[in-house]
Amino acid sequence: MKRVLALLVVPAALLLAGCGEKQEAVTASSGSQRFTLMLDWFPNADHAGIYQAQAEGDFKRAGRALHVQVPADPASPLELLAAGKVDAAISYEPEVMLARNRDLPIVSVAAIVQEPLTSIVSVGSKKIKTVQQLRGKRVGDAGITYQHAYLQTILAHAGVPAGSVTETNVGANLVPAMLSGRVDATLGAYWNYEAIQLQQMGKHPNVIRVNKVGVPNYDELVVAVRRDTLTKHPDEVRRFLQAMGRGYKSVRSDPSTAVDNLVSVFRRWLFLWHCL
Repeated sequence: MKRVLALLVVPAALLLAGCGEKQEAVTASSGSQRFTLMLDWFPNADHAGIYQAQAEGDFKRAGRALHVQVPADPASPLELLAAGKVDAAISYEPEVMLARNRDLPIVSVAAIVQEPLTSIVSVGSKKIKTVQQLRGKRVGDAGITYQHAYLQTILAHAGVPAGSVTETNVGANLVPAMLSGRVDATLGAYWNYEAIQLQQMGKHPNVIRVNKVGVPNYDELVVAVRRDTLTKHPDEVRRFLQAMGRGYKSVRSDPSTAVDNLVSVFRRWLFLWHCL
């Protein structure tokens, strides 16, 4: 977990995008309003700053009683946000773009991870170190539309015929699919998560970052809110983001405490998940 966090804290500095840089004094609030944030996935190192800010009272001082929810379906956060079921959601920049193409009334207001984490990952025994070595191989992904587009773009950029690669939807089972031999590589695994997991298992993973092989740079994780929330309550959104930013700053200055907070949260989530 500490290795994961060490890789995370540099790219996870919060970027306030579209909310300006107005500085506001943050003082304790006796009337904190409930604010629900839905994660993109289960609690992990990408969310360390959120839980650090929560543990240190940053959200309360910003007048927010933060409630963090974990989605039952990773595809649901933006739909629930648009429907007004949550106040903010963490998602992926491509997902936000697709949602806006469907006229969902949401906007991205900050970037938590400001570079792509998505990679083509394989175990070392497969000896897949270049895109050209995917020819004749099976590549698993989560069945997400833009991941298919990534693969097509990457293959075209490398001059590899798309028909020479078999694309397989493995859902969320990226690592099991590789370990079982169902696929030779996956597109969708993160270089700061699944790749480290495989390394710790002694599988010597090979990692090809998508932005190094033809996919333009983008923000992997962003914070989205409803358009009317940003229009009607810009200061509230700003204060929420500033509190979150303080949490990520604290992670960089005190990673050990951040790890302890995150591990505690993850254990509670895992216990509740097993009880469902």
